Amino acid sequence: MVDNPGISVLMTTYNRERYVEAAIRSVLASTFSDFELVVVDDGSNDRTVAIVEQLAAEDHRVVLHFNPQNLGDYPNRNRAASLAKGKYLKYVDADDLIYPWGLQILWDCMEKHPDAGWGLCSLAQDKQRIFPFVLSPEEAYRYHYLGPGLFHKAPLSSIIRKSVFDEVGGFRPLRMVGDSEMWHRLAQDFPVLLMPHGMVWYRFHDDQESNDIDEFALSYYAIVHQYLSSASCPLNSRELHLIYSKRRRRLTRTFIIHLLKRNFKAARAVSAQLRALKPFAS
Repeated sequence: MVDNPGISVLMTTYNRERYVEAAIRSVLASTFSDFELVVVDDGSNDRTVAIVEQLAAEDHRVVLHFNPQNLGDYPNRNRAASLAKGKYLKYVDADDLIYPWGLQILWDCMEKHPDAGWGLCSLAQDKQRIFPFVLSPEEAYRYHYLGPGLFHKAPLSSIIRKSVFDEVGGFRPLRMVGDSEMWHRLAQDFPVLLMPHGMVWYRFHDDQESNDIDEFALSYYAIVHQYLSSASCPLNSRELHLIYSKRRRRLTRTFIIHLLKRNFKAARAVSAQLRALKPFAS
C-alpha cells in the first residue's frame, strides 16, 4: 500500500470481468507514480474478484476491498472514498480507461490552481479561453445552464480534493443522477477547474445502466428544481427566468413531437418536467 499518496484512484466493481483488467492496467501504466488504486467490489458473482486479486498480487498499489452486502453505485463510490488516503480522489470505473498521462496532467492542473476544490475534464473546447481555467460558483452555474454545460459529466471526468469530498458528505444515493446532484452541490461553495479532453476514455457497451437514462429524466429535473430554487443558488432572478424560458421552449417542442408520434408515456413524462420548471416563471 502507498502511504499518503497524491492521488487515490477509486474503482468500484460489480460483475465487470470483461473489462476490469484493462481498466486496472490503464491505471498502473500511469506516468504519475504517486497514487494508490482502491478497488471496492460490490458483491460480484463472476470472475471480477479473482482478476483483481491476481493484479493486486502483482502490484502493491492495487488494494482490494469487499462489501459485505451490495451497496449500489453511489454508496459504493462513497465507500471507496472512505478508504482513500490521497490528497485527491480520482474515479476510474471498472469498464473505463485512463490514458498514461492522465493522472499527471490532472495532478499538475489541480496543484497549479489550489483555489479549486474540484475539477472536471473531457469538456468540449471553450470558445473564449484555453483550458485549464477556474470558475466561481456563479460562473459554474452560468456555464452549465446558460452555456455549453458542465454538470452532466460522469465521475470518470472528475477529480476532487478529498477534504472537499468529506466536507460535503460525498454522493447522495440517487441512481443515475447522483453525479449531477453532487456537481450542483459542490459548485455552490467551491470553485471548479475546467480541463479538456484527452485524459480519460469512456467505454460504451450494452451492460451500462446509462442506457436507461430516459427513465431518470424526472429525477434530474427534480435536482434542477431543488438547486435553482435554493436560497444558495448563485444565479440572479433574471438568469433564472431566462433558464426557465429556454427549457420551457425546448420541452414544449419535445412534448408536441411525442404527441404527434402518439408516444403518450413520453409525453406525460415531459409534461411533468414542464410542471417542475414552473416556479421559475415569475
